[in-house]
Amino acid sequence: MKRRITDQGSRARKKIIIDSFIVFFIIISPFVFKMHEYVSEDPNATLKILWFTLDRNGFLDLSTYVWFLLGKLVPFYLFIIWFFTCKHWWYHIILIPITMYAFQIFEVVYSEDLFVDTENVLWLLPVCMVIIPFVYFIRVKLYDKYVHGIDLDAMDAELKELKERERLREEGLDD
Repeated sequence: MKRRITDQGSRARKKIIIDSFIVFFIIISPFVFKMHEYVSEDPNATLKILWFTLDRNGFLDLSTYVWFLLGKLVPFYLFIIWFFTCKHWWYHIILIPITMYAFQIFEVVYSEDLFVDTENVLWLLPVCMVIIPFVYFIRVKLYDKYVHGIDLDAMDAELKELKERERLREEGLDD
């Protein structure tokens, strides 16, 4: 009994710590987005963070590049938090904007093109082709069950029972 209470207490503490981190990252999101204001506007400036070095990467200056990058990163991590904490049946649809932002971030960081955010919609098509039918299928199942009162499992069981009766009746007539 004491062991069970201890397990529940440690689980509750762990959940509070994880939830606190999630809330912290949501709270600081506007401040993270505004970090570009503290980056140099000098066209030749670079920024070294740990083992990463950021330069202007084709933008006018480093501040513009960081502004553009944070404009993608902040919604990206907020969508990820939403995806992992959402308890609704449709939460898989959140993968579409997550994928969109992931492609945009990849394009901003690794692209050598003069234009960004141009053709990433084409990269989303395969993701959408998987996610949208999956979510629609779940919606149809839920709608049939809870709105129309159609229980497909019960219908399958009833059809099997009818087929079994029909089979027994035919065997009885053949004998």
